[in-house]
Amino acid sequence: MATVTAKSLNLPQPRPLSLSPHRPLKSPNLPFLPQKCRYPSIKASSTLSPPATSTVDSLIPSDYRVEILSESLPLIQRFRGKTIVVKYGGAAMTSPELKASVVSDLVLLACVGLRPVLVHGGGPDINHYLRQLNIKAEFRDGLRVTDAATMEIVSMVLVGKVNKNLVSLINTAGATAVGLSGIDGRLLTARPVPNSAQLGFVGEVARVDSNVLRPLVDSGLIPVIASVAADESGQSYNINADTVAGEIAAALGAEKLILLTDVAGILENRDDPSSLVKEIDIKGVKKMIQEGKVAGGMIPKVNCCIRSLAQGVRTASIIDGRRQHSLLHEIMSDEGAGTMITG
Repeated sequence: MATVTAKSLNLPQPRPLSLSPHRPLKSPNLPFLPQKCRYPSIKASSTLSPPATSTVDSLIPSDYRVEILSESLPLIQRFRGKTIVVKYGGAAMTSPELKASVVSDLVLLACVGLRPVLVHGGGPDINHYLRQLNIKAEFRDGLRVTDAATMEIVSMVLVGKVNKNLVSLINTAGATAVGLSGIDGRLLTARPVPNSAQLGFVGEVARVDSNVLRPLVDSGLIPVIASVAADESGQSYNINADTVAGEIAAALGAEKLILLTDVAGILENRDDPSSLVKEIDIKGVKKMIQEGKVAGGMIPKVNCCIRSLAQGVRTASIIDGRRQHSLLHEIMSDEGAGTMITG
């Protein structure tokens, strides 16, 4: 009797399996396959177990999807019902492909029961409109010097343009997002940074009132938060989005804080991209700062993570936002997509 195969039935031929450490298996719709979990309480199988009546080579695309979902179950169970706060910025914000990747990842995570909160900046868009208005962009120690005119542009761009665009993209992708700034519902109360005489209306977070967020998150909505807030008198301030994300994660008791960046993560050797530190604790990362291995713009990101961990966030990750579906790789795979810092 002739053997019946997918090829003899003229079915679509499966793509070959890729068992690289970063992408164990590729699927047309779900580009991740967790082979084992970084979290010791979860033990996912380390190999693909095909149905007894078939071989891996004869799996058709629908079989791939079923196997992927089956292998993902332990991680979905691990994070289901848990809040994760994602800071969105950098290259992932300017590239249409990476923006679509982040949005689809957020929607997928929400659909399988996670409770994502998105915090964003919007530096490139702000710079674009400042140039249009012939206002010079100036930075000191990595922070934007923000006079009254610049603050007005920052508010217009972040709250009125970037925020609503992200909300629209998430809604179109199948979830329901709600756009906010730190001013809405007094979510954030700002105060000027210590060197405000040089930086202008650049602020830091004085207080977080999560009462406006909790009903949204509990209802399965995705809050999208622009990093603008006001002080007690109503004066608006431009606040670093990493800082806002860290403070909101702490206030919500988030399971995980994720910062999307334009680097691979924390490197043991800053000149060697292959020296990525996959996982480190607070003590270890503080030692790297003292040794000068963590420097420049990475220091405020690391300090943001340390502060959130000290306030009860379980893990904080600095991941490569230039990588397609980096959010899924970080949460739903053993390898992750950057550096995870533990408390």
